[in-house]
Amino acid sequence: MIKKVHHIAVVVKDLDEALQLYDNLFGAKPSKIETLPEQGVKAALLPMAEGGEIELLEPIDPQGGVAKFLESKGEGIHHVCLETDNVDQELCTLADKGVQLIDKQGRPGLAGKVGFVHPKSTKGVLFELAQKV
Repeated sequence: MIKKVHHIAVVVKDLDEALQLYDNLFGAKPSKIETLPEQGVKAALLPMAEGGEIELLEPIDPQGGVAKFLESKGEGIHHVCLETDNVDQELCTLADKGVQLIDKQGRPGLAGKVGFVHPKSTKGVLFELAQKV
């Protein structure tokens, strides 16, 4: 079962510059910054006072999906992350409904165990499912 929106992810050219901007504009300081080579990004989570987070993604792999997104669409919203108690179960349920998936099972991500739903099945929106671990 989907519980809530966990975060909105934004692709940026320069993570350090974006962190300064979001701190200056919104007082948002990162709770976590990690390099995720398997996803081709350096990422930061910025918690909001009343819940939810903003995730900033800087591509580090020029051949990766986030780098290609940045090249074709520029900086901006990349995906919406929904929180669930069981990523694998949600992915299985969606697959049974005929939804096209990027991940057939969960994998490690900045938000915990994550899995992505292909935007072709969701009216052009890339959704990530996340389970706290």
